[in-house]
Amino acid sequence: MELLLIGIGMFIAGFVDSIAGGGGLISTPILLLVGLPPHLALGTNKLAASAGTLVSSHTFFKSKKLNFQLLKMMIPFAFIGAVLGVITLQFITPNILKTLIPFMIFGVALYTIFSRKVGMIDHFKGFTPKNKTLGKILTSILGFYDGFFGPGTGTFFMFGLVKIFGFDFTVATANTKVLNLTTGIAALLTFLWNGQVNFKYGFLSAIFMILGAKLGSKMAIKNGAKFIKPIFIIMSLVMAVNMVL
Repeated sequence: MELLLIGIGMFIAGFVDSIAGGGGLISTPILLLVGLPPHLALGTNKLAASAGTLVSSHTFFKSKKLNFQLLKMMIPFAFIGAVLGVITLQFITPNILKTLIPFMIFGVALYTIFSRKVGMIDHFKGFTPKNKTLGKILTSILGFYDGFFGPGTGTFFMFGLVKIFGFDFTVATANTKVLNLTTGIAALLTFLWNGQVNFKYGFLSAIFMILGAKLGSKMAIKNGAKFIKPIFIIMSLVMAVNMVL
């Protein structure tokens, strides 16, 4: 039963996360259900999730959906922000974010619902001083946030890339995966350093998350923004409600 729970749950988590983020809503509770204490569940989930994100990033890379100029510019800010977030977490508890973030995610979902054309067509026309500056600020803040607290990072990344650069949801998803992988690795290294990863459950979960991520990213590439946008909205709403409850 434990293997069945991990297999099905992690596959679904990897599938959903590769398309619209939010896979941690599924994978972390599963690791808690099989008996891992919270600190080990978070670290172990980060190991499995990073493996899934790596595979989905590679799939998007092969589909030529990645913007390498964007990633070259933003990855350093994502990594440094995440490291600073993890360091800050050692001194300050993220209690205020537990109240604030669900409403922000809910606002993103509502805006996406009522703005029917948002993310449906790629309007990217190149880099400007304005969008480059805003992109670096966004990445630094979300990198810090992912290291400090985490839930909803992918949602904010996707929405930010759509609004700042004019990407459609397919391109935004592809580049979000790489940025999420960067912040995830920074957090994972910290968990490993603190001995907060269960490798047995981590590697087992990673296998099924990889399979789910592979299928999810292929479907996202094949079906495009019209497939990604409703899943993005649903996962945003589910995440906001789950965090409030």
